[in-house]
Amino acid sequence: MSAPVALIVGAGDYIGAAIARRFARGGFTVCLGRRNGDKLIPLVEDIQSEGGRAHGYTMDARDEDSVVDLFARVESEVGPIEVVIFNVGGNVRFPIQETTARVFRKVWEMACFAGFLTGREAARHMVPRGRGSIFFTGASASLRGNPGFAAFAAGKAGLRALAQSMAKELGPKNIHVAHLVIDAGVDTSFVRKRMQQAGRDPDTLPPDTLMSPDSVAEAYWMLHQQTRDAWSFEMDLRPFGERW
Repeated sequence: MSAPVALIVGAGDYIGAAIARRFARGGFTVCLGRRNGDKLIPLVEDIQSEGGRAHGYTMDARDEDSVVDLFARVESEVGPIEVVIFNVGGNVRFPIQETTARVFRKVWEMACFAGFLTGREAARHMVPRGRGSIFFTGASASLRGNPGFAAFAAGKAGLRALAQSMAKELGPKNIHVAHLVIDAGVDTSFVRKRMQQAGRDPDTLPPDTLMSPDSVAEAYWMLHQQTRDAWSFEMDLRPFGERW
């Protein structure tokens, strides 16, 4: 029996990579897509060195043909996709007066439109088989807008609404659709750099202030293990000390 297949769209260096490693340890063949596929080589080799199965692909989640081609390639070359995780970001900060039409459109394309393309293609392949999981990575901005994040909030709120609509439509067809709200900083170089720019030293933070990518990945794994009589649509993740 062949291994189940998990496809991660937006397989970045932190959350995406951690999800890939977790599903590979769980026996999945993981397929990873990002705009610069060469950056996936170290992750693919790392997973393979631990006895896992991984494949990397160059793709643009905002381009319809690219997304359609990725799904077709994985289905034909690797096997039926059981889990799809959309993990594209788009977290940028611009005062509203400085938010150009190009910036707003680009962020929406990354955070929302790309999620639609990924979710639609996942459904097209999963519904005929009558099974599958489709998970979307959200953020605090999925639920509330904050100063400087109008574009990001619009995109992530749209992604959440897309996921909810899909969950209601596809749940009765045995497709588990879920949305994860990452409601705190994740321990990445991007977050640490942003904190430093704001005058804070991330090394002086109390323990567990920032979320480990591995902990976030474990939440995705747990979601996929849920039985269908108790599926979660939304899971919000934050450190125990986070104020919210």
